[in-house]
Amino acid sequence: MEQNPKSEGKCFFCGETFAKAGINRHIQTHLKQKAKENATGRSYLVKVESNPKWGNSSYFLSLWVDSKATMEDLDEFLRDIWLECCGHMSAFTNPKNRRQGGGMWDFFEAEELLAKGKKREYEKLMEEANGEVPMSRKTDKVFYKGLKLEYEYDFGSSTELLLTVMEEYPVKADKKMVLLSRNEPLEWLCDTCKKEPATQICTVHNWDDDSLFCDKCAEKHAKKCEDFEEYAAMPVVNSPRMGVCAYEGGSIDIERDGVFVKNHD
Repeated sequence: MEQNPKSEGKCFFCGETFAKAGINRHIQTHLKQKAKENATGRSYLVKVESNPKWGNSSYFLSLWVDSKATMEDLDEFLRDIWLECCGHMSAFTNPKNRRQGGGMWDFFEAEELLAKGKKREYEKLMEEANGEVPMSRKTDKVFYKGLKLEYEYDFGSSTELLLTVMEEYPVKADKKMVLLSRNEPLEWLCDTCKKEPATQICTVHNWDDDSLFCDKCAEKHAKKCEDFEEYAAMPVVNSPRMGVCAYEGGSIDIERDGVFVKNHD
């Protein structure tokens, strides 16, 4: 799956389309205007992307987050739009606060605290040991301009994200979480014919160069790969969790959660 599709998204304020590199600069002009119109409260512009250190970072979200939202609110939003498949655990961490050492001893102690129902003690230990940010904490106690947080969903077949607080505004967001932009469906092409948009991925061959298929080529692949028809065929979706575990799509912004539509004009 060695492809590098173009990443661009629409501004949900005005409908204009921008490349990933420029979308948040544009969105800031709208949020500055919002702040002028009603300078009460506090909110943040947050860029979310698939963590670049683990490969393709074409996927992105631009979120307007209210200061009264909790990290758990943010976690639930990320699950609903990009991640949720089997109720896996997740965590936000601040790499600057991550402690060296501890390792398995911290893990065993944390497991014991959870088993005893000592949630606050567990959160304190994980924050001190791993830089983990408690889910119960409000964003105004965590966020500041320039902050970078790492996020992991599913500690087995992990999907890892990077969050960057782009700017802070003296205005309340319209809701706890407001989606301001998202990458349009990426132009993943069929690895076999190299022409048509891919609609399915073979999870057995997920790390091979031949794992994405259009509908016609998927039928041919099924004749060669018994696992494909039985359990390994997964839909192409607009998420960095595509083809992982049992993920088949989100429940937010469904119109952009599908397959790239080729323009035949």
